[in-house]
This record gives sequence, structure tokens and C-alpha cells, in this order.
Amino acid sequence: MVKHVVMWRLKEEAEGNNKSKNIELSKAKLYDLKPEISQIESIEVGENFNSSDVAFDLVLITTHSDKDALAQYILHPAHQEVAGFIGKVVTERNVVDFEY
Repeated sequence: MVKHVVMWRLKEEAEGNNKSKNIELSKAKLYDLKPEISQIESIEVGENFNSSDVAFDLVLITTHSDKDALAQYILHPAHQEVAGFIGKVVTERNVVDFEY
């Protein structure tokens, strides 16, 4: 199994929305990927409540059967569309992929 973890810091305003609205939209768009992409075994999306300066605003955790399934997920057009939106509303992104 492979786990894919992505964390984002969002802009205060982008795409005509404030940060809270873009977090809400991002979460909905990410959860909507599950029925669209068969390579997603599980998906969790969480909004941060930690007030630390080093904390990120939003996290995505997905699981996939193997590295190939993760690659197919990343290249899937539905994922690319969501990634395009998120790319417009974030200031920073970090990712970790690992086998377990």
C-alpha cells in the first residue's frame, strides 16, 4: 500500500473567495474525487485547527494499492482539474508519498 500526504497553506484571498471559502471548496472538490477515480482506496481531507506559525491550513491523505495506482491517480483528468484549482489558491504545498 502507498500513502499520499499533501499539505497546503492557502492565500488569504484568491479566485474571488476568502481563505475559509477556498478551504471549503477544496475539501469538497477533493472528496468528490473518490467516486471518480478507482485508484483511490481511501481519502481524508482535514482543515487545521492548530494556531502554530508552522502549521498548514489543509491536509489530504489518500491511500493507493501501489505506486502505479498513485501515478494513475495523479494523472487522472479529474485530479488534474482539482489540482489546477488548488494551485490557484495556495501559497505553499508539501507532499510525502510512502509505502507501508
